[in-house]
Amino acid sequence: MTWNLQGSGVALVTPFTEDGSINYQKLEALIQFHIANQTDALIIAGTTGEASTLSKQEHEELIRQSVQLAAGRIPVIAGTGSNETQRAIQLSERAEKVGADGLLIVTPYYNKTNTEGIIRHYEAIADATSIPIILYNVPSRTGMSIPMDAMVHLSHNDKIVAVKEASGDISYSSEVRRLCADDFAMLSGNDDIIVPMMALGSSGVISVLANVLPKETHDIVQLFLDGKVAESLALQMRCNGFVHGLFYETNPIPVKTAMNLLGWEVGDLRLPLYKMSPDAQARMEVEMRKMGLLS
Repeated sequence: MTWNLQGSGVALVTPFTEDGSINYQKLEALIQFHIANQTDALIIAGTTGEASTLSKQEHEELIRQSVQLAAGRIPVIAGTGSNETQRAIQLSERAEKVGADGLLIVTPYYNKTNTEGIIRHYEAIADATSIPIILYNVPSRTGMSIPMDAMVHLSHNDKIVAVKEASGDISYSSEVRRLCADDFAMLSGNDDIIVPMMALGSSGVISVLANVLPKETHDIVQLFLDGKVAESLALQMRCNGFVHGLFYETNPIPVKTAMNLLGWEVGDLRLPLYKMSPDAQARMEVEMRKMGLLS
């Protein structure tokens, strides 16, 4: 199964047990929840999944078990980015080996690079694998945005099918849609601007919000695709207060907190991430009550 790059892909949290290991029983419950609520793809071991804290063995096993639990009912996209090209290749090869349907690969962080370096980084990964690649542009975390010349060049690579565009820069996003290959998809990486991004040609979202409200996130996209723009926008506006609450502190601190408040018991965060501050949590709970999530 492959994702048709439309709809809502959830940037799934990684649930942990009390001893800090991955909770695969809870992972199964989460996957079933998303299948039942029309999530269109699972993004495993991404930023929201605390990938940077996973060992290579945990990373591979998390993807393998996600593929087995999904059992062909929903596509599984594996986060396999690194600031070391060879490590990204190794992670990507392992993800493909255990059955991932596609790869989400963030730009090299900390060391950054130039235009030619970005192109060569992604092309090396594409040459080493045979499943579709989604670029991930998130300069707030990586310290760099994919240069537009590199984006345009990479959009013509047959294996590079889309970008998760999380710069929050509408002008940049519009240039992606204007200049890149016609069959190159753009997915919003920001839950608060799904509708504006779709107005610029995005076909969906890779979403943190969907961890808590999968059906609503799917519906924002589907309503727009169905031409019901006013209804899509109304739902976007209804959710946005809570969306902002999910980013009062660094993701995935708030979303895991929200899920635990709702009884999901997805466990704690791994250091250096730490539990949400009481003030930020109280403000997020206000937004959750407005959504009817908490009484």
